Amino acid sequence: MAQKTIAGQTIEVNDEGYMVDASQWNREIAAELAKEDGIELTEKHYEVLEFLRKSNEKGETLTIRRVGKSGIVDIKGLYGLFPGGPLKFSSRFAGIPKPASCV
Repeated sequence: MAQKTIAGQTIEVNDEGYMVDASQWNREIAAELAKEDGIELTEKHYEVLEFLRKSNEKGETLTIRRVGKSGIVDIKGLYGLFPGGPLKFSSRFAGIPKPASCV
């Protein structure tokens, strides 16, 4: 595991850059992680991130389809918010482990 300083906080990340301890997450860390990938987070982004965090806490399997059915954003909208890997990027920005459905 590696340590990374983001938004003035030292966090532990795995080899793929996902946070090891989800309790360290906050909006500032999410924003900095997103900036590294060229994404500026909006309130809609944060709604998706909060949905993912709550779903993860409940132990639910995270899929693009589940997010699309959340009522927050449809699948096309999710790809628009997180281009190039919507579930992969959104999970990393949400401070949760990479879903098994991501390659």
